[in-house]
Amino acid sequence: MSPMRVKNSLLWLLDRRSQTFVVFVCMLAAPFARVVMAQQPALSPPPDERFKSDILVVVAHPDDESLIAGYLARAVFEQHKRIAVVFTTRGDAGQNLVGYEQACTLAEIRELEARKALGSIGIHNVWFLRAPDTPYPDVPDVLRSLGSWNHGNVLGEIVRFMRLTRPEVVITMLPDIVVGENHQDHQASGVVASEAFDLAGDPTWFPEQVAVPEDRLWYSNLMEGLHAWQPEKLYYFTDASHFDFMKGRGPEYSMTDISPSQHVSYGRLAAKETSFHQTQYDGEPTKALAAGDMSFYEQTLTFVLGKSLVGGSVAGDVFQGIVSDPIPFRPARGYQQSSPANQSEASQTSVELGGGWAYYARFWPSHNLDSLPRLLVPELGVRSGQDFSVPLLLHNNTNAAVTFYLRTQLPPGWSLDSNSAQYAHHPVPENVFPVAAHDYFPVRLRLVAPQVSKSEWQRILWSAEADGHPAGSAALRVYVTAD
Repeated sequence: MSPMRVKNSLLWLLDRRSQTFVVFVCMLAAPFARVVMAQQPALSPPPDERFKSDILVVVAHPDDESLIAGYLARAVFEQHKRIAVVFTTRGDAGQNLVGYEQACTLAEIRELEARKALGSIGIHNVWFLRAPDTPYPDVPDVLRSLGSWNHGNVLGEIVRFMRLTRPEVVITMLPDIVVGENHQDHQASGVVASEAFDLAGDPTWFPEQVAVPEDRLWYSNLMEGLHAWQPEKLYYFTDASHFDFMKGRGPEYSMTDISPSQHVSYGRLAAKETSFHQTQYDGEPTKALAAGDMSFYEQTLTFVLGKSLVGGSVAGDVFQGIVSDPIPFRPARGYQQSSPANQSEASQTSVELGGGWAYYARFWPSHNLDSLPRLLVPELGVRSGQDFSVPLLLHNNTNAAVTFYLRTQLPPGWSLDSNSAQYAHHPVPENVFPVAAHDYFPVRLRLVAPQVSKSEWQRILWSAEADGHPAGSAALRVYVTAD
């Protein structure tokens, strides 16, 4: 063998021995490395910043967001706010002005329309809960929507999205019956958003959402790894046909103002956003844009401040008082049983409007929405000549059964449907209702509005007696619209 080949062979042997030695040393060191790593664990990953929002909007149907699209555009383009939107339904029971597609297919179309609409003003984090789109009756009743939605399931979903998006501000629809606001789904979205505002910061509500997953790097985790989150401010808007009651109850924003970044009015941005909802509005927004007629879209937008946990004035900007750091959980007072405001203290008997009106009278104070009971008196909008039903509740908080006599006082031209007595389902004389001790009796009366030539407000009054003693009264303000 040549000297050169001997040298190469020796170098190869040394190299192999070196490799073996290195492997041997690594094998010895591996357990110690694991010990060191175990002593210095990696930090837990923070919440996903892709979904962090400054505002979370909760509405019922695709196109409901269009009512505040001008403000949302202002917040995105000028204030550089991050906004997420949750729709509780996909609008599958709605109309289709551009085709025959209905039901589930319509839902797919309306979802796509909403994503394109919101994308036009820079909003891309959009979710749909797929609750049933509830057809609305003559008299909206929020309890009907909450029942068809499976209230608890939708509430859990909204809490989940609040914890995922971690908004400082929540904007939703007004939980109240107002003339023009005739869709109970709208009100229901405001109810669940208000409830979620108060629950998202409580780790004992939907605890599986804030529990640590068993192994986030593996599969089939049931715990979700979110963090409890307390929003700071809650605002409402509505599609009511009159807005006098909102004056001074929250901030106002001009839709005629010109966007410095987009060089058009915020009303025009709202019209463009609305134009994507073709199944709802056909080409009307597009025609208005082409004609330059922004009168509908450039109306002043007013919010109602539901509550603020960070102070600030009622009419101040939506983000007035907002702090950058998370705030502690602030529980609402919760439901506290009390006598109805119109209850006779002497007799402990009363009459009140039932349905949504009775629910809201208990809902608002339990969620610290202390300004809403003073917002407006109970009201309803009906058409000239329309027949509709009104629910009433007769309360007996005494220790013995009593008999109520209910009197309905109607303005001229009104009538009480002759079949109203059938709604009580009891074989006693008309307008007489026996009520057990510590119980209540539901009454539903059907009324027929008068034919009017001019739209006007009218007032209906119910008064009650219990065993011959006054038992209070209930009133409803009704706006009768002329044909």
